[in-house]
Amino acid sequence: MAFKPADLSVLAYANNFTLWHYTTIDDADTVEGASYFDKGADMMRVKDLIIMNIDTDATPVTAFYVVSGNDGTNVTVAAYA
Repeated sequence: MAFKPADLSVLAYANNFTLWHYTTIDDADTVEGASYFDKGADMMRVKDLIIMNIDTDATPVTAFYVVSGNDGTNVTVAAYA
């Protein structure tokens, strides 16, 4: 599948930080892959936090991710540790 901006929601915003929620049938390897969130480059900022419901059609998992890079075109995320 691919990133669907309609499945990305703002939960909170303050001081140039956004807490997002995203739900998808895609698995963790897919959402962590290169270019997955590129269509959200105009919305997401480095250090934003995303709560994700992943693989919702198989073995659902809830995980936290941080936006680790955004050059205006390419967005990367990493599992929040």
